[in-house]
Amino acid sequence: MATPKFKISFGILLTLIILVVVNLLASKWHARLDLTNEKRFTLSRPTKQLLQQVDDVITVQVFLKGNYPSGFKQLGTATADILQEFKEEAGNKIRYEFISPEDKIDGTDASFADTLSAMGMFPINLTSQVKEGQQQQYIYPVALLKYKEKSVPVLLYQGKTPIANFQELNSAEALLEYKLADAISKLTSTSRPLVGYATGNGEPMSYNVYDMVENTLKTNYNLATFNLNAHPLVPAEIKALIIVKPLLAFTDGEKFKLDQYVMNGGRLLFFLDRLNAEMDSLQIKNEVIAYDRNLSLNDLLFKYGARVNPDLLMDLQCDYLPFDVNGNGQFELLPWNYFPVFESLSNHPINKNMGFVSGKFVNSIDTIEAEGIKKTILLTSSSNARTISTPALISPLENVNAPEDAKFKKANVPVAVLLEGKFQSLYANRVSQSMLDTLAVTGAIFRKEGVEGGKIIIVSDGDVVLNAVVKGNQPVPMGMNQYTYGTQREFPFANKEFFQNCLDYLINENDLSEAKAKDYVARLLNSTKVKEEKSKWQLINIGVPVITVILFAIFFQWFRRKRFSI
Repeated sequence: MATPKFKISFGILLTLIILVVVNLLASKWHARLDLTNEKRFTLSRPTKQLLQQVDDVITVQVFLKGNYPSGFKQLGTATADILQEFKEEAGNKIRYEFISPEDKIDGTDASFADTLSAMGMFPINLTSQVKEGQQQQYIYPVALLKYKEKSVPVLLYQGKTPIANFQELNSAEALLEYKLADAISKLTSTSRPLVGYATGNGEPMSYNVYDMVENTLKTNYNLATFNLNAHPLVPAEIKALIIVKPLLAFTDGEKFKLDQYVMNGGRLLFFLDRLNAEMDSLQIKNEVIAYDRNLSLNDLLFKYGARVNPDLLMDLQCDYLPFDVNGNGQFELLPWNYFPVFESLSNHPINKNMGFVSGKFVNSIDTIEAEGIKKTILLTSSSNARTISTPALISPLENVNAPEDAKFKKANVPVAVLLEGKFQSLYANRVSQSMLDTLAVTGAIFRKEGVEGGKIIIVSDGDVVLNAVVKGNQPVPMGMNQYTYGTQREFPFANKEFFQNCLDYLINENDLSEAKAKDYVARLLNSTKVKEEKSKWQLINIGVPVITVILFAIFFQWFRRKRFSI
């Protein structure tokens, strides 16, 4: 008969064997429960499918290592959590590390910060409070993903203000899965969708489209310039056609080609300046008259459900411009109401948790009743805006006196709209024989109505996607003010992110909208209640575990004596 001492030893040995076996199994097979309401630690189905198809190692370098404020430390922790979730799905195909931006790149004298800046990933100049006083830090909330010979940077945080706040950091956490998964999708894709850039109507083709063309379009898509005058129709292979700041009127033939492209499922992305108002003219003449360009697109856009108005938007929430205040050649940066800074409503995957977008000489947009068309406003003015009719005289002398706030009473004036649905052709009852002959050349047929799921985005400012150029024809990043660039007031607006999001949604190549729709609820503590009940919860957190251990020890001793007593 086994002795009590043998039974105890056998029980301990059996427990150890079970623990070892469980740990070995757990190292290969994992199972976890996500008890958060928003399923914070559960990847969306498209993300899982994407990660399971990764065929080679993807290295992720996260530049959030350092003595940062608690909000950015939490963002770093959240990034590590998401990457670990990615690793659970892709196995050893996902490898990640956290690096300080100040570290030197192996074999060089350059730091990672230098490389990131060269890639257009600029730091946040953050002032934080520490024991010794205020601390100035440059923070790079960036991840760099590398796959085979390709690499792509990902901006993990895009704040609306130069000072990071809790809500913005919380929103950045909610977007981590989408941003990282989207970057992996672009890196691993074997074929890239074809995007068209329309020409032939005075669209810009110089240094001011460098960031859009070289750093966005050519990086993520196959790009083709497309002259509407030189082709009988827009080919279906072009997944989206971008029309940026045309200066010349569209002919009926050109509009017919755009119309039939949409009817056949093509997607249009307009960045339009209806008015002729340019900074070059203002700097040369010290004043400019804003007047209608007469682009002849009104009837086409009206038919689809929107109208770009011939007015000018002014906003108290605006960007800066240098002014000679005293007339002595001493320039000072002052707010310029004609350069509004747009709000994103976070009501759609395109603008969800997105920062401010800057504009120049912007028009307002109205939505028009169009059967079967859903309209979503993507960008608006602030709650302190106004519109002025044109022609209008614009002069720097307006900034001699502060603007009368009482005039800025309009709120949320739309400047960007998404139209979705089954569009009706503008030419349904007015198609000419010459138009039909144009289609016949290619064997195409005339369509009176579009296919299901059509998409058009209209932005009433062509400058949103253009970059400024400083001396030496040096382009600065899209959304960056050339006058604050490289200064303490430098602030990267979210123009590039908005442009990229618009294209991603129109093309919908990776279908990651489910991941982007995630939202994290900010559960803040009630400071009054914390103060009142602090002692009680401290006692519970410290006392209950101690009391539990003591009670268990007493019970164990009682049970042992009772079992082994003679």
